[in-house]
Amino acid sequence: MRAISGLWRWRRNPLCRATDLAEAWLALAALLLVLLAAPLAGALVGGAAQDALQRSVREQHQARHLVTATVVRTLDRSPLDADPETSTGRDLRTRVLADWAAPDGTARQGPVLAGLKDPRQGDEFRIWTDRHGRLVARPLDSATASTHAVLAGFGAALVTGGLVEGGRRLIVWRMVRRRYARWDQAWDKAGPDWGRTGTGS
Repeated sequence: MRAISGLWRWRRNPLCRATDLAEAWLALAALLLVLLAAPLAGALVGGAAQDALQRSVREQHQARHLVTATVVRTLDRSPLDADPETSTGRDLRTRVLADWAAPDGTARQGPVLAGLKDPRQGDEFRIWTDRHGRLVARPLDSATASTHAVLAGFGAALVTGGLVEGGRRLIVWRMVRRRYARWDQAWDKAGPDWGRTGTGS
């Protein structure tokens, strides 16, 4: 809005310099770019991220399987978890030795973090594996993927707006430096006679 009011104020003003008008037009162009290019960049990046993440969600859900594991015995705490004071409230997982069957039918056994408060031999819990029975992380869900895509789009819009504003400021800075250089040249031409009435006549 400042750019529009600046253009209106300078349109027929005798004190208007060419650089003032150029700054006002530059501000208006930057405003239009921010209003048009930033949302467009956000939509393009967000859409591309959504497509890629949803494809990844589908691939992960096809490649990962939820199987039932059975506790064989409880294992000692991991050396990384030696201090019980540092564990958070959400770390309600216990290391156990467990048996499970892979989706291809092979029997597997290994240390697993079980989400059981007090695991005992024979207790069952669910784990995610690949098709060969190797432990994998839980697959990404569709809602989380969409949230990440929205954040990517929002970030791209902010970066685009920041680049436009940064470019505008850089151009204005160069214009001001050029203006000051011209003023210095004008003062040098005026020389020591400035302010002395009748000098040099």
